[in-house]
Amino acid sequence: MRGEEPEPGLLQNAVESLKSGKLVVYPTETVYGLGADATSDEAVTRVFNAKSRSRDDPVSIAVDSLSMSYYVGKLGPIEETLIRKLLPGPLTVLVEYRPVLSNILSAGTGKVGVRVPDQPVTRKLIRLFGGPITSTSANISGKDSPTSVDEALNQLGSSVDFVIDVGESLIGESSTVVDVVEGEIEIVREGPLSKFEIESALG
Repeated sequence: MRGEEPEPGLLQNAVESLKSGKLVVYPTETVYGLGADATSDEAVTRVFNAKSRSRDDPVSIAVDSLSMSYYVGKLGPIEETLIRKLLPGPLTVLVEYRPVLSNILSAGTGKVGVRVPDQPVTRKLIRLFGGPITSTSANISGKDSPTSVDEALNQLGSSVDFVIDVGESLIGESSTVVDVVEGEIEIVREGPLSKFEIESALG
């Protein structure tokens, strides 16, 4: 489906795929993501298998709001400020995960990356689904992150059950990932947002 406002019925089909434990390729402002029910061990395992991803490599999640962030993670004041001020946007914030999530996501770290995509279609998908979905690029691990549906399907092929296509990603670079360690910002993965911009948001 193309366009910024897919037909509600088609978006509902994507929701039904997620509820059935299947995989959905979806757009963000950075790259195309591979979505699954982040509370289901079975669905999260499918993500790891589709990407040929090591179980030692954590997978982040996408939520639609600050309130859903609290549902999935234990936020300190700095994490809350980052999510409130910089999301939606190309930032993933590591937080202590809550047991409502599949523990496979954290790969034994006790933390999970939380992101609110700056893509209205995807936030609507998450709202309709009613919970968090996995937020990882729709590619084979180690290969280029896809900025189009065609690139995603060329890599993942039949592993994907449903696709939401809104054209090329605007940024084309994976989100910045940050961790808060003893009150200090640590950049886990460099991306569109710089450390200066992140620290400036904290005042």
